[in-house]
Amino acid sequence: MYKSSNRSPWQDLFIHWQQMDWLLLFLVVGLTFFGGVMIRSTELNQPVNHWVQHWVFGSIGLAIAFGIARISYNHLLRWHWVTYGLTSGLLLAVDFLGNSAKGAQRWISIGGFNVQPSEFAKVGLIITLAAILHRRPANTLPTFFSTLAITLLPWLLVFIQPDLGTSLVFGAIAIGMLYWANANPGWLLLLVSPLVAAILYSLSMPAWIVWAVLMGVVGWLTLPLRWVTSLVALGVNIAFGMLGQVFWHVLKDYQKARLIVFLDPEKYPLGAGYHLIQSRIAIGAGELWGQGLNQGTQTQLNFIPEQHTDFIFSSIGEELGFVGAMCALVAFLLVCWRLLRVARQAPNNFGSLLAIGVLLMISFQAIVNISMTIGIAPVTGIPLPWISYGGSALITNFIALGLVESVANYRRRFSL
Repeated sequence: MYKSSNRSPWQDLFIHWQQMDWLLLFLVVGLTFFGGVMIRSTELNQPVNHWVQHWVFGSIGLAIAFGIARISYNHLLRWHWVTYGLTSGLLLAVDFLGNSAKGAQRWISIGGFNVQPSEFAKVGLIITLAAILHRRPANTLPTFFSTLAITLLPWLLVFIQPDLGTSLVFGAIAIGMLYWANANPGWLLLLVSPLVAAILYSLSMPAWIVWAVLMGVVGWLTLPLRWVTSLVALGVNIAFGMLGQVFWHVLKDYQKARLIVFLDPEKYPLGAGYHLIQSRIAIGAGELWGQGLNQGTQTQLNFIPEQHTDFIFSSIGEELGFVGAMCALVAFLLVCWRLLRVARQAPNNFGSLLAIGVLLMISFQAIVNISMTIGIAPVTGIPLPWISYGGSALITNFIALGLVESVANYRRRFSL
C-alpha cells in the first residue's frame, strides 16, 4: 500500500513504474529506432515506407509494454490457460482462414491488417510454461513430459504451416525453461538426441554409432528402469538416424533448399543460394567502418531480397562495417544481461521463468538471424528482434518486454 501524501499526478505516475529496468527499456527503444533507420536505408530507391510503419508499430508496442508493466504479472497465473487457448486457437484459424505467401500459410487478416499468430503464440507458450513450472519443478518425469505435451500443440500447428524457423524458437523456449526449472540435463540431452542422430547419420556413420551408444549410457545414468530405458534411448537414436531420409521428405522443397545451400551456396548461385551469397558479399564489403549509411552498393542496388526483414543484418554490416555490427551485437548482449538479471532477482519462480522465457526467445532469434546472414547457420525466416520489419513480431517483442518489466517493477514492495 502506498502512504497518502501530497504528490503531483506526475509523481504518482512515476511511482507506478519506479522499479522498472530503465536500461533494458532504453536499449530496446534504441534498437527499435536503429531498426527504422536501417529499414529506411534498404528502401531509399523504392516507393515504400516500411520504416515509418516500423516506428509506428514500435510506438504502439512501447505503450503496450508500459501498460503491462503497470499490472502485476502474478495475475497471469489465473489466466494462463486462457492465453494458451487463445493463441493456439489463432494458430488453428490460420489453417482455415490464413493467407498464403511464398509456400507458407502463416497470416490471418484482422481489421485489414495481416497478423502472424505464431509470433503471439511464443508469448502465450512462455506464460503457460512459466505457470506450470512455477507450481511443479521439472525435476520429476511427470512434470517434464507434461511440459513437453503442452509445447507440442502450438509447435505442431506452427510446423505444419509450414514455419520451421518459428517452430525451432518454440523448441528453444521449452528446453531452456525446463533447464531453468531444474530439469535433469541428461533428459534434455536425450530429448534433442534423435535430431542429432539423424544429422550424424548423413555425415558420419561412426559418429552416429558412437552418439547412439552415448545416449544409451545417458539413459542408464539418468532414467529409472535402467536396462529398459537405456536400450530404448539407444534404439530411438538408431531408428531416427536410419529414418532421417524419411523425415527429410516431410520438409517442403524451399526448406530442403535452404539446408542444402547452407553447406554449399555456390551450388545454386542464382537460386536458393542467392540470398546467402549476396549477404556475405555485403557484410564483407563493409570491412571495418562500412561504406556509410545509405551508401552500401549491395543494399542500395537491391541485390539482397528481404533485406528489410530477415536480412537486415547484412545491411548493417555493409553500411556500418564491423564496428557497427559489433555495436548491434553488444546492444543485444546488454539486453540479454538485463533480462537474466531480472530473472535472477524475481520475487518468485513464476516471474523468474517469465523473464528467462523472454531471454530465450530473444537470444535464440538474434543468434540464428545473425548466424544465417554470415553463413554459419541455415537460412530460416526468423527476424532480428526490434530491428527487422514486421508488425506482429515487433508488437510481440514489446509485449514480452512488458512482462519482464512487470517482473522488475514488482521485485519488492516499497512505500513513500
